[in-house]
Amino acid sequence: MLQIIQNDPEVPPGNLIDHLTIPYQVHHPYRDSQLPAMADISALIVMGGAMGANDDQQHPFLRNLKDLIRTVVAARIPYLGICLGGQLLAAALGAQVVAHRWEEMGTLPLFLTQNGVEDRLFSGIAGQFTTFQWHHDSFDIPDSGIVLASSSICPHQAFRVGDSAWGLQFHPEVTEKIIHDWCAWDSATLPQTEALVAVFAREADSYTDTSRQLLHNFLLSAGLG
Repeated sequence: MLQIIQNDPEVPPGNLIDHLTIPYQVHHPYRDSQLPAMADISALIVMGGAMGANDDQQHPFLRNLKDLIRTVVAARIPYLGICLGGQLLAAALGAQVVAHRWEEMGTLPLFLTQNGVEDRLFSGIAGQFTTFQWHHDSFDIPDSGIVLASSSICPHQAFRVGDSAWGLQFHPEVTEKIIHDWCAWDSATLPQTEALVAVFAREADSYTDTSRQLLHNFLLSAGLG
């Protein structure tokens, strides 16, 4: 079964759930520290969160989650990490995650590398597409990783390890409600809410098409499409 890990109560799977037509289970380890058993994982999606990938002391479940990610990757079970989920993949495989580097916020263009154009996760997706960014930290690429996408500010927007594990810095899952919720986190972002939502709304159709295609491609890689 597809397993989804939500690391933060305010960073849900969002529109990914709307696009799913297969059985899935969402786990909330921030609440109960419970992670799926390996035997139950056909594919794994790990969502974002306000915490950092190395904040193990404040969020002890992250240590176990990184152990699970290493095991999933070694078993070649399809893995998709989104924002923090991508950072956790990098950290689990020995790469550095750097705070307050290449920060981005809003609906912005992203560019596939040649490897990205040829990668099955981005099959049917244009070489330049618009997606949503909300990150203060960024990942280095693991030694065995291949860069698949970049933006004008952040050169590490997506990478693949092996043939079945992907880390994303961008967010394919957001909705207008999620943007409202995230803007409310901080007094500095709250006044930007309407402007951020307005730009997102103008790009919503193409954004949704890209998100749906990316999820479809990931599920195909797991034989679940």
